[in-house]
Amino acid sequence: MAITVGSSSSSSALFSAAGIGSGLDVDSLVSQLVAAKKKPHQDQITAQATRAQTQISALGQVSAALSALQSALGSLSDGSALAAHAVAVGDSDVLSATARTDAVNGSYKIEVTKLAGAMKASSGAFTDGNATVGTGTLTIAVGDQQMSLDIDSAHASLAQIRDAINQSSDNPGVSATIVTGTDGAHLVLRGTRTGADNGFSVSASGGDGGLSALGYDPNASSGNGLTVIDAAQDAEYTIDGLPGHSAGNTVSTAIDGLTLNLAAEGTSTVTVSSDTAKATSAVTNLVNTYNSFVGIYKNLTKYDATTQTSGALIGDATINSIKSTLAAVMGGTSNGGTLSDIGVTLQVDGTLSLDSGKLSEALSNGGAAVSSLFGGDAGLAGKLNGALDKWIGSDGILETRTDNLNKQLSDLDDRQSELDSRMDALTTRYTRQFSTLDTLLTKLNSTSSYLTQQFDALTAANKNK
Repeated sequence: MAITVGSSSSSSALFSAAGIGSGLDVDSLVSQLVAAKKKPHQDQITAQATRAQTQISALGQVSAALSALQSALGSLSDGSALAAHAVAVGDSDVLSATARTDAVNGSYKIEVTKLAGAMKASSGAFTDGNATVGTGTLTIAVGDQQMSLDIDSAHASLAQIRDAINQSSDNPGVSATIVTGTDGAHLVLRGTRTGADNGFSVSASGGDGGLSALGYDPNASSGNGLTVIDAAQDAEYTIDGLPGHSAGNTVSTAIDGLTLNLAAEGTSTVTVSSDTAKATSAVTNLVNTYNSFVGIYKNLTKYDATTQTSGALIGDATINSIKSTLAAVMGGTSNGGTLSDIGVTLQVDGTLSLDSGKLSEALSNGGAAVSSLFGGDAGLAGKLNGALDKWIGSDGILETRTDNLNKQLSDLDDRQSELDSRMDALTTRYTRQFSTLDTLLTKLNSTSSYLTQQFDALTAANKNK
């Protein structure tokens, strides 16, 4: 602040500065003083927060890469990729087939002579759906299950009986619908399950006797109200000449590890062979995800001499230990075998290289070598999963470090709030002090102006004498 003294004219003030009143720019002065006071503390908080956030991001990248690696081990660890089978069907119009992990390679000739079917039966013709059938108790049974419907005169129409059957909570497995033909409306009952044991019977008792029009006794040769359209029957087939039958058209117990879906009568072959594509894909995915981790590791721990910048985790003991452990496991022996036995080799740059031809050869005999290498606690998958759980598990090292960094950020937030509060208080104090000074300077400038005028008047009087 510049302060000057003069008496040349009434327009000159003893105290002058750019601003309002006395000329003191209080807001700007306070802002600059507070900013200077805050800067070293703010720079420290900002630097620590930036460093913590950078490390959290870096640890997140490492954790994601390791999680991907663990996922890639899944089908190799449980053997599902190595136990995969391909199924070829001769005539897909006759049947389709899928293999489970316990399937055995082989070929089968299957002849389907009959498909499983559900029973369907129709009543005689009625005028329409509103026609009255009768009253009494209607009992429908499927095997050892049955339901009994009490039909009174207010609910005795064909449509009402249909609804009573379909809506019953005790329904044993029969659906009802009305089919209208040229002769009138028919109540059609159909079993909801296929198989000879799932045929139904219908009996009527009491009432006016009209419900007998819906009766059906499979053991009666005459007198049935319902006419069978389709009989309940099992699927019948032969496998390499051996006869078999099933209540449904999906057969999962006839051949170990195979599920057959019968579609039509006829003959087809089913051939089961090892599916090396899934195992090849699983090993390739493992190599790729491991190499992805290596790339992330290099990026986070490098030093760029050109830009003189360091990776977020350069020199980090934990990350270096993880890399060393992974390399040791990948390059070591598991269950007496090594990755190089199946075409996977560890390169000088730390990445893995895959020889597809050698892997294909290792899988040609059913993948025994691959299965042995990865299987069991002493296998490659077991060793890797054990280490990965320590690093990326819920209580793993990386999770713990991330939690600590987040706590550090929370503490820094508290420090930031405290700093902001202190600076707000300092702003208030400085503003009050400089405002007081501004008022004082305004008064002094006013007094200076008055004295200047008096001196000028006295000088002028002396000159006139």
